[in-house]
Amino acid sequence: MEDVSKIIEVDNVKLNEAEDKVVYIDQTQLPNRLIYLETDEEKECYEAIQKLKVRGAPCIGIFAGYAMYVLAQKYAGLPYEDFLKEFHRQREYLNSSRPTAVNLMWATKRMEDVVTANKEKPVAEIVKLLGKEAKAIHQEDIDMCDKISEYGLSLLKDGDGVLTHCNAGPLATSHGTAQGPFFLAKKKGMNIHVFADETRPLLQGARLTSYELQRAGVDVTLICDNMASIVMKQGWVQACFVGCDRIAANGDFANKIGTSGVAILANYYGIPVYTLGPSSTIDMNCPDGDHIPIELRDPEEIKNKFYAEPMALKEVKCYNPAFDVTDHTLLTGIVTEKGIIYPPFKENLEKLFKK
Repeated sequence: MEDVSKIIEVDNVKLNEAEDKVVYIDQTQLPNRLIYLETDEEKECYEAIQKLKVRGAPCIGIFAGYAMYVLAQKYAGLPYEDFLKEFHRQREYLNSSRPTAVNLMWATKRMEDVVTANKEKPVAEIVKLLGKEAKAIHQEDIDMCDKISEYGLSLLKDGDGVLTHCNAGPLATSHGTAQGPFFLAKKKGMNIHVFADETRPLLQGARLTSYELQRAGVDVTLICDNMASIVMKQGWVQACFVGCDRIAANGDFANKIGTSGVAILANYYGIPVYTLGPSSTIDMNCPDGDHIPIELRDPEEIKNKFYAEPMALKEVKCYNPAFDVTDHTLLTGIVTEKGIIYPPFKENLEKLFKK
């Protein structure tokens, strides 16, 4: 098993040497197996996102950029209009794999914009430009994660306890958003204790966050989701840091199911709540959380996944939303690579994009 401190420095999504396949970590195999997969097939790219082999909003965006580039190479010999039509079809197909994660649509739009902005050029040259754009998306995420980590760490002091939900570390991004400050604290010699919710039903907090932090030498304690309240009541948590898959224009944000409950508890106990993510996660065309589409996943994830035997009767109905929306009134601040945004969120988010 590869040490996660090395994973932090290694791209969890990248191109192979020939740049004709996408290479990625199959996150469904962690923490027991570290397996790299590679593909140049449209369906496999779709399923990599849909089946959570690739997950985390920024990571999905990076993967989508590389996937569009790799897939475009297959029909680089078509006339421009046919190339554009095929490219658009594949963009819409990939977008349908995870409708909540705005980074997916953001990245595929950037790639299609390259195609439409260079329609006078030969298709082969456009494909090369797509490769440059995909790499730019990846590098920008690395730079954003580093800045987010710095801003996030400025909110903490030595000895603080922080609760986090789901996974927004180097596996879900490039260097980490919500978990990025914890790795940076470790590098700077600060002692931060992290409480990681297991994050039912897919256990990203247990399988991925606690794995990353433990292997990197960060002080981490894994707790069940329903233990957050008692940990907060004990006075062990000074802040909550969580990721985000989409932030609406008023500051409402979607994150892994259970995040809203964490925010409600934190507000009861007077604990600040921050969501950390790149500005690409902010959707200014989405007015509020009621307009964020929530992905519903297979009920079998609740009853069967990760169990040797089913944990409920076959005929029992299940409701399995992948995300919930945390109201902006529960949020202390939004940490982006451009700085920390405080209330009033609607006005201050508008100012952020006017800079």
